[in-house]
Amino acid sequence: MKVTGYAYPWDVVDDPGFVERVRELGVDEVAVAVSYHSARAATPWSPDRTSVVARHAALYRPVREDAWGELRPAEPDWVESRDSAGDAVRALTEAGIPAAAWLVLTHNSQLGTEFPDFTVRNCFGERYPWALCPGQQAVREYAANVTAESLAGLDFTSVILEACGPLGAVHQHQHEKTDGVWSPATARLLSICCCDACLEEWAKAGQDPAKALGKLRAEVRRLIDSGDLRATEDKILPTLRQVLLDTRQKATDALRREVIAKIPSGPRIVLHGAMDPWITGALPGLTPSAPDDVDAVVLQNWAPGRPSVGAVATARAKLPEKVAVGSYITAVAASPVPDIEAYTTELGKAGATELHLYHLGLAGPGRWADLIAAVSAAQEL
Repeated sequence: MKVTGYAYPWDVVDDPGFVERVRELGVDEVAVAVSYHSARAATPWSPDRTSVVARHAALYRPVREDAWGELRPAEPDWVESRDSAGDAVRALTEAGIPAAAWLVLTHNSQLGTEFPDFTVRNCFGERYPWALCPGQQAVREYAANVTAESLAGLDFTSVILEACGPLGAVHQHQHEKTDGVWSPATARLLSICCCDACLEEWAKAGQDPAKALGKLRAEVRRLIDSGDLRATEDKILPTLRQVLLDTRQKATDALRREVIAKIPSGPRIVLHGAMDPWITGALPGLTPSAPDDVDAVVLQNWAPGRPSVGAVATARAKLPEKVAVGSYITAVAASPVPDIEAYTTELGKAGATELHLYHLGLAGPGRWADLIAAVSAAQEL
């Protein structure tokens, strides 16, 4: 299995031991976050601090005045260099360690708050400021510009696309207080975007937007009032389902293609995604045409067990042979994987040919043994 380890720019440039430690670990490439959302990131290897507080989404490359349209990323003031991602990539390259560009595209709470018209709007008219809507041309242009500016002047072996599609109702918002409250069906209905651009697409498909909105709101209310947390959306809104999915997938395809058009030939194109087309978030549902555009699809397999292993097997069976299947696993979960070596082996036997490891900076001395075990298992497959 090819092994990609994920890291933040400050993990590489601020830790004098990072390069040697990662070289000994034996990963095939290090994915450096070049465009990333807000976070409070632990720095367990740093002797000077315990964390970095990235207060808002930012581009970790110089933000040039003439490179942007209406939407423009912020620069981070919590790192010393205007090109901290570039510094990290150059340090890795000089050490002989291949670097990948890790790009987060539609997850940006700062821009969503400043430009609410470009965010996902649910059927109750509520905005999700963390979620830029791919149906908006300005959002697609922004994502394409982020890609071009992130890659400029640097050598990458891969470009990894995160949040290259829609985010929804249940993705990371401050102190989240929705966990376990809504059924999966309710959360998915609340993740359908009803912004003006998406409503226009509904109208083109022959749906009356006002009536469709009414149906959505009524169904969400019915599901909430029923109190059934096991409800699924498989049998609801049969006349509207395909229009909603087609609208989402059309916007997602347009976003991905505008982004990929900015990637020069050479690097592999790796897409974070999910086999279920209704999933939103950092790894959104694949569209039918997505496999034609990428070299690898990475599934989130953070929760060990049969569902994750089964998802890999399903992906391998359904995706074209030319598309690699990657498994994204974490060594920094609150509850550690009981046997990460055995889990990695299971994923490989199910069809994963890439292991994506989270996270080379967050996993401190107490978790580093898990990374070693996972890499060791991957190398034996």
